[in-house]
Amino acid sequence: MRSGGTTLVAALLRLGLCGLVMAGCAGTVNTPKDPGPAEIVERWTSCAEVAPQAGVVMPVPPGSDGPAAPTPAGVEPEIGRIDPAFVPVAAVLCGREVRPRAGGGREEVATERRADEIGPLVAALRLSDQGRGRGESACTLEMLVPPWLALLDDKGRWLRPYLPTDSCGKPRPEVRAALDGLRLTTVDARTVGLVESSAAETAGCEQRWSDMVWVETHLGRPGRVAPGTTPKAGPLRLCVYEVPPSERGGGKPAGDFVYGGPLPPERQAKALRALATTRPAADCATPASRFAVLRSLDGGGPEWYVELDACRRFVVVASPGGTHLGQGDAALAGLLGPS
Repeated sequence: MRSGGTTLVAALLRLGLCGLVMAGCAGTVNTPKDPGPAEIVERWTSCAEVAPQAGVVMPVPPGSDGPAAPTPAGVEPEIGRIDPAFVPVAAVLCGREVRPRAGGGREEVATERRADEIGPLVAALRLSDQGRGRGESACTLEMLVPPWLALLDDKGRWLRPYLPTDSCGKPRPEVRAALDGLRLTTVDARTVGLVESSAAETAGCEQRWSDMVWVETHLGRPGRVAPGTTPKAGPLRLCVYEVPPSERGGGKPAGDFVYGGPLPPERQAKALRALATTRPAADCATPASRFAVLRSLDGGGPEWYVELDACRRFVVVASPGGTHLGQGDAALAGLLGPS
């Protein structure tokens, strides 16, 4: 019976990073040049040391550039063909996945998995690339992301093997099948980050979110909130985030979840009246340390982003009405405080 890691390999190979799969898009595809022999490293240590960045899956908050990938201990060896003098006896796959946390929420786990029965994989890796025939090749546009793979020999040496490609420049079907067929044993699994806390899960909020008031006032061109108007909204959810000092004043500051949940009807009514302000936003360049996000419980309709300190401005995004900027105050911030 295959371990749970096999399913992960198949999922990684079929992952479309942009969420876009377009089949049958005809066109010529430039396949990568077949490399020379792979660089052989004398001693395998662990995924944690040689490939800490492999398979990073932490979610990227809206408007954010995302978390920085960890830096490997050294420069990774050159990927290439398996030298005939190198006899692989095991394969190691380094990756990351999201798992439920004890007590609620989700966490990111770095994994190291090993397979010792690798004959079909080695045979597939020794295949040549499938060049294009004459004319055009019908290729899909999804991005196939193979796992981080190393081969080890009986001396403990290792290398990064080249994955032979098909006519579209993607791993050959034989390689995909061999990876999918590996019997994997988990060698190490380490929690490396929080994806979603139990509090955020209970509140129905994302763990991280970007301060779109700051983003819009520095990168966008929001209009002015019309006097006395506010978009119609059903029941709203409140999510409040705190921006770490290192993020404040950056191009796309991201905050961490603090508190939130469905906004009580009376507080919602008062908050919406306050958001129907006629005042233009103040000319202010002080970054907020906390901000609130108001969104419909059903996920549709307008969104409000409110600075809870500093300038206390707000942005309302009401498609197709565009993005509009207004000026809040301490009273509005109080309505969006902890219940």
